[in-house]
Amino acid sequence: MAHKRNYPVAVITAKAEKSLRSGHPWVYFDEILSIDDSYENGDIVDVFSTKNRYLGSGFINDNSKIRIRIISRNANDRFDDAFFERRLRYAVDYRLSVMGDDFSSCRLIFGEADMLPGITVDKFENVLVTQSLCLGTDKIKDMLFSKLVIILREKGFETDAIYERNDVAIRKLEGLEEYKGFFKGDGLRDDLDGNVIITENGIKYNVDYMNGQKTGFFLDQKYNRKAVSKIAKGKRVLDCFTHTGSFGLNAAMGGAEYVCSVDISADAIEMASKNAAMNGLDNIVEYKCANVFDMLTEMAEKGKSDFDFIILDPPAFTKSRATVKNAIRGYKEINLKAMKLLPRGGYLATCSCSHFMKDELFRQMLDSAAADAGVSLRQIEARQQGCDHPVLWNVPETDYLKFYIFQVV
Repeated sequence: MAHKRNYPVAVITAKAEKSLRSGHPWVYFDEILSIDDSYENGDIVDVFSTKNRYLGSGFINDNSKIRIRIISRNANDRFDDAFFERRLRYAVDYRLSVMGDDFSSCRLIFGEADMLPGITVDKFENVLVTQSLCLGTDKIKDMLFSKLVIILREKGFETDAIYERNDVAIRKLEGLEEYKGFFKGDGLRDDLDGNVIITENGIKYNVDYMNGQKTGFFLDQKYNRKAVSKIAKGKRVLDCFTHTGSFGLNAAMGGAEYVCSVDISADAIEMASKNAAMNGLDNIVEYKCANVFDMLTEMAEKGKSDFDFIILDPPAFTKSRATVKNAIRGYKEINLKAMKLLPRGGYLATCSCSHFMKDELFRQMLDSAAADAGVSLRQIEARQQGCDHPVLWNVPETDYLKFYIFQVV
């Protein structure tokens, strides 16, 4: 029997009810038919159908198009500190189970996939880097972070510092300010220099968690990089959009004869070069600061290349449904040129990190590019993000990374 409810009630449309019943955790602003006005933004409200059926409880925010983010569908849940501690423990225990020896640097909390809306926590050795994109969880982050430190300590992992990367414009849509800085907590340091050395697939990286992209390092490609390493031996590799140099360094560690890693950011190239030197791979990897589109175009015009393995790891070309068509053109341009530049029997690793670029669209784009290039694609592997970024089948937004390795024949 459910205990007496003391939360404001929101009644939603039949369409929204169907979505919630299918397992999706969001209610949009235009799906609320009525709501008690006895709440403040960031509070928890109960969600009911027009037939007075309880559907779940979640954080409400009038500033956001996603008006309610469901955190529980159990009418017996009490949303006290113990409730959120259980959620954190589930998340940590899951990573300990699936990551094994790779737990030292992984994504600890992946928002909705861990039923903690809008919260991201990446673990880089003894430093946690966080991002909060939901007002409700942002209001209780002090408690969440403090309990997370305790849970990790119980598991044998110390936390030196927590750094908040809340310097993203999307926070404005939640009515939140942008900022970054160390979280002030008992026993936590706030005087670190913003750099930490991690080891992934046997390769060391310097992670700049203060100024690097997102939280400083893209952990989701960990096992995709290892897949590249397995087939790189003896090959001449072109690593495009290299960022911190990770794909190129994995290729070099796998025995590549030569790697050319390219990025438009001079800062990224500098960081990647330092990572290569730190691993003793700077005699194999060469770095170029260049626009990948222009470089591939120039190479295509010459009609030849010295590479038999090309890696394409571009940033997200689309962050909304409205720009998907433009994104498809961008993805096709780089993939078509790469296919034309590769010799018969050459290898292509290619990916998209945009949720809006659905796998079906990505595959159609690759098929079209191959047809235009006059080649066939022999699929070696089809992969997604690492298991520390779990995909919930009823939450499509958690399924975002597409990664393929082909032989071009």
